[in-house]
Amino acid sequence: MTQLSHVDEHGRVRMVDTGNKDVTSRRAVATARVLMTRETVSALREHRTPKGDPVETARLAGIMAAKRTADLIPLCHPLPLTHIDVRATLADNGVALEAEVSTNAQTGVEMEALTAVSVAALTIYDMCKALEKGMTITDIRLESKTGGKSGDYQRV
Repeated sequence: MTQLSHVDEHGRVRMVDTGNKDVTSRRAVATARVLMTRETVSALREHRTPKGDPVETARLAGIMAAKRTADLIPLCHPLPLTHIDVRATLADNGVALEAEVSTNAQTGVEMEALTAVSVAALTIYDMCKALEKGMTITDIRLESKTGGKSGDYQRV
């Protein structure tokens, strides 16, 4: 049986030692969607939401969340992030979110990108829940990543 990277010889969970890994340029892109009714989308477009601008607040929340990923995910390494961008696009059925995160480090930024879109989606929900409680957060996924020993990945 192959030794699991996050489990020691006694079966205890551990953080991987990245000390001997090369510092390389890393980048990850993740996406998520918040599905909602056309009425809620119209309220977003027309800036008629009770708590202010959900899209800009969600973008900022996603950026902040990416920076705090190591505080939220137990075995993630704290990383010196060099770039975080969270984009939101209104569609007829809701909001599409995309986060792009970069670093020069010994481990990748997939979790930071995924955390960014997850928290951005939760923020959209929080800021629109007075209008609609039945929104659905869906399709949280890694779209691409570059750098590191495992190589590049692109969702097809």
